[in-house]
Amino acid sequence: MSDLLRVEGLRLGYGRADVVHAIDLTVARGSIVSLIGSNGAGKTTILRALSGLMKPRAGAIRFLDGTPADIAGEAAHRIARRGIVQVPEGRQVFANLTVAENLRLGAYHAPGPEVARRQEAVVARFPRLGERLGQQAGYLSGGEQQMLAMGRALMAEPVLLLLDEPSMGLAPLIVEEIFSIIADLRREGRTILLVEQNASAALGVADTAYVLETGRIRLQGPAAEIARNPEVTAAYLGL
Repeated sequence: MSDLLRVEGLRLGYGRADVVHAIDLTVARGSIVSLIGSNGAGKTTILRALSGLMKPRAGAIRFLDGTPADIAGEAAHRIARRGIVQVPEGRQVFANLTVAENLRLGAYHAPGPEVARRQEAVVARFPRLGERLGQQAGYLSGGEQQMLAMGRALMAEPVLLLLDEPSMGLAPLIVEEIFSIIADLRREGRTILLVEQNASAALGVADTAYVLETGRIRLQGPAAEIARNPEVTAAYLGL
């Protein structure tokens, strides 16, 4: 598989402190890459830089779809138009808007007939959203809100989907359902960068994995091999 994203020497920080220290990572087209690590390791900070919500202090973010470009420091709305779309940690749906309105916001730049087509596709994937299109998003369950956040991102038809902690705060059965959907997206050819504390679930769907510790890549390789690594099983899999 060809590379879709290459991150080279990425350094990120807040105030005077660096929290991500010159990391390199690659996302192959049509794959799931999982980034695991403990709280505070810098996982979400990396996604913020990739989606344009944070300006890197150093390094390159090379997006290789269409005309290759270094998008480090590019505005978030321009990165979204390139096809990099993030599902944020904690869902962050618009609680006072309906499910349908939330979905349409994901395709704000698409023409009307295209918005309707995309919504039909999302509802086919998430039937529960179809049953609640007129309901305010704030009244959905946590699992339904996660589906809505993912559906809203898919409305943009992303080239690269960034998922930040999709299992956070959800019951085990809902987590299983969410990861089944992630696996389906992979089979359909979607490219996904997955940040997740549930290492077992993340490694179970990923092709490649990176283990991040205190802002540095500690381990990297095929997800199946990472899952068998004694350090990883002790620290993240509870084995």
